[in-house]
Amino acid sequence: MTKHIPTYALDNLHGKDSDIPDVLFLSQPLNQTKEPLIIPHRTNYYGIGICLAGEARLAANLETYEIIPDCLIAMSPHVIKQWHFKSDDFRSFAILFSKNFLNSSGETLTDRFPFFESVARHIFLLSSTNAENLKRFVQFIKEKSDRDNKFSDEVTRSLINGLLYEVASLYEEYNLNMEAVQTRSQLLAADFKKLVNQNFISERSVSFYAERLFITPNHLTETVSAVTGRTPGAWIAEAVVLEASVLLHNPALTVAQIAEYLHFSDQSAFGKYFKNLKGLSPVAYRKG
Repeated sequence: MTKHIPTYALDNLHGKDSDIPDVLFLSQPLNQTKEPLIIPHRTNYYGIGICLAGEARLAANLETYEIIPDCLIAMSPHVIKQWHFKSDDFRSFAILFSKNFLNSSGETLTDRFPFFESVARHIFLLSSTNAENLKRFVQFIKEKSDRDNKFSDEVTRSLINGLLYEVASLYEEYNLNMEAVQTRSQLLAADFKKLVNQNFISERSVSFYAERLFITPNHLTETVSAVTGRTPGAWIAEAVVLEASVLLHNPALTVAQIAEYLHFSDQSAFGKYFKNLKGLSPVAYRKG
């Protein structure tokens, strides 16, 4: 079923109908002429980027991030993305690459890196020094990639792999710093949202998540509500509806197939659930 979820390929950014690249460097504002990125979507490529200027707001799965200069942006095909806002002066420098390019040797290298997982924090602020070093690293890869020689792909592949290990180190450092300043309630709320990202397709009861976290449903509800301002049920519902919204943009899937995939008893139950949260039936949402 996952293969039916609509994804955007690198040619959506490349602007050509043929000769789809395996690696793409972005440093200029984009004019999205093929597929709008303001709707919930997935991509079939990975990306590491640095915000250079301006501001943006990006939703990635259940989190909404405010992007400012020196923010690192790590994205993967596992993440549902939606750009809510970009300032007119927003600029980033990014390297995007297909999984097949990096894993041409047969080993799934991208699976080693936690910042690409669906439950990861996908955007975090770097120190000015680390941000500058990362920009230089990406620029160096671009310069090597631009050279047309017999081993350019192999050189680029090796350098991207090195970049990912560098980002992994920064990501680990960031997480350690965050854990040191977060309260127990904040850590619990974060663990809850990770579980939701992993299980929402088949599990929608608060008691399921409370049991996994070894606390009572009441404790979970009180803690998550206090930390996030929203109930656990609201977070679970958002994950379900977000996934449904992506699926509904794929005309190859019927509403009944989507209902089955999301573990609803039937199409009617799914329709009521979706309309209660979105204000539109699945059919009306699809047409809109």
